[in-house]
Formats: sequence, C-alpha cells, structure tokens
Amino acid sequence: MAWFRKIRRVLDLVLEGLLAIVMGVLVIDVTWQVFTRFVLSNPSSWTEELATYLMIWVGLLGASVALRRGAHLGIDYFVSHLSPRKRAATEVFVFAIVAAFSIAVLCVGGWLLVRKVTELGQTSAALRVEMGYVYLALPISGFFLTFYSVEFLIERLIVVVKGLPEEAEATG
Repeated sequence: MAWFRKIRRVLDLVLEGLLAIVMGVLVIDVTWQVFTRFVLSNPSSWTEELATYLMIWVGLLGASVALRRGAHLGIDYFVSHLSPRKRAATEVFVFAIVAAFSIAVLCVGGWLLVRKVTELGQTSAALRVEMGYVYLALPISGFFLTFYSVEFLIERLIVVVKGLPEEAEATG
C-alpha cells in the first residue's frame, strides 16, 4: 500500500496546488474589479465573469479537499452515539452514495457537458473563453471526490468486516 499512499500524496499536492492557484487568481481578479470600480470609476468588463468562473472551480475543488480532510459539514449527533462498528457501517453507506453521485453526475455528466459544449463551440460573453474549460471543473472534481470517497469506503468496509479497533477508524 506504500505505492497507493505515494499516488494519493501526489494527487493531494496537485489538487491543493491547483486550488491555491485558482484562489490566488480569484483574489487578484476581485481586487482589480474593486480597484477599477471605486478608484478609477471605470469598472472592468471581464472581471465579474472571471470571478464567477473561478468561484465554480474553487467550490468544486474545495469540496474535494474538504472531503479528503474530513472537513465537510455534517450532523453527526445520531451517528456519534452509535457503536464504532455501526458508525463505520453508516459511513460505508455515506461514502458509497458520495462515490455513486460523483461518478454519475460529476464525472459522467460533467464530461458529457464538457464534450457537448465544446462541440457547440460555446464561448463566454466577456472573456470569449470556451465554456468547456469552465465546465471541466465538474469531471475533475468528480474524479477527486470519487477517489477519496472510494478510499474512505474501503477503509470503513475493513472496519465493518474485520471489526478492527476504534483507532483504525480514524481517517488518514
């Protein structure tokens, strides 16, 4: 499993690096928008559109990072009162649902959307960028969400099947 940890570490770095770059560009973009609007009194015509597209990327990639870190919001009042084995079984169900949604909607549906929009040659109004690049955030985040949810699903399945001690349940 050392090879898997290396692959996951590389994927984590790529994902977090991409997210950091997108967030940095977003900050610069919004700063420029505020500067041109309030200081120059001549708002830039493209910064709002760019900020919208960057927010799509930040939201979807950020969801992947949050899943990896176990930082998604959740109501765990009832689950926290379950035995460790039942808690793991519940998490198996949750991660299976997350993986199924990520594959069906984000990976497959997202890829079909990217392909269709690219075939149609659809471009954005202000930036004139191909919308396929904007929608590419869907299958990319879908890949990461699927990867992490399947990883956690397997970890929880091992806990359910083998009944490992509670220390083994902590997410990596």
